[in-house]
Amino acid sequence: MIVKEKVQENGHWYTKTGEPAYSVEGKTGTRPTTLRDARKLGLLPSVTTIIGQLSKAGLDTWKQQQVLLSALTLPKLPDEPEADWLARVMKDSKETGRKAAERGNDIHAVIQSFYENVLADWPPYVRKVEQTINEYFGNQLWTSERSFAHPDGFGGKVDLSSRLDRVSGWDGAVIDFKTKDTPLDKVDVYFEHILQLAAYRQGLELPHARCAIVFVNGTTNEVKLIEVEEEELQKGWECYWHLLKVYQLKNGLK
Repeated sequence: MIVKEKVQENGHWYTKTGEPAYSVEGKTGTRPTTLRDARKLGLLPSVTTIIGQLSKAGLDTWKQQQVLLSALTLPKLPDEPEADWLARVMKDSKETGRKAAERGNDIHAVIQSFYENVLADWPPYVRKVEQTINEYFGNQLWTSERSFAHPDGFGGKVDLSSRLDRVSGWDGAVIDFKTKDTPLDKVDVYFEHILQLAAYRQGLELPHARCAIVFVNGTTNEVKLIEVEEEELQKGWECYWHLLKVYQLKNGLK
């Protein structure tokens, strides 16, 4: 079986050398990588897969609200079996999330292209992202979408990172982009964001890097950067490490 990287990130696995292994070539063609494949090929779960074990109250509430809204706007048809109506409601409720995810993926791809110096006609929010990051961190040699494999048994891919800043003396920077369709005045960093950044800087061998979430609204072109304090990152790494061990023991991964 040959490990292949899929264009879109549908999988959550990495090789021990840090290469994405989002899909595998099976007997019937290319398909998403499974846990069974990972055990067989010695693949590493991603940071987001590990953190995915946590319940996300805000997201869960939002999903429930979408189901309720769909049920209100899609009344049960005459003589329609209840199972069919429920399936129709559930499918419709997922459309908002799917479209939001697609918009988020598009914004991530545009920002990645910008930092990889791919020529394009950039949307206004891209220059706002650059301006916000440079004003906060200064001019850095940024690397987009750097992937890694950590010896503790997890992998990942980081939106934006830089190595040691010899002028200020701090140990590089790690940035993750989050997209929003609502105004950014009330956005904040969640617990899972802290765990994600803490794991990313360890994975990149930058254990003392400064870490931040950059929120982007592609419609209003708003950008907001929030840095996570060092104390929170240290707590986040400890919490993440225990989550990693739970996942490995639960799923039979070494």
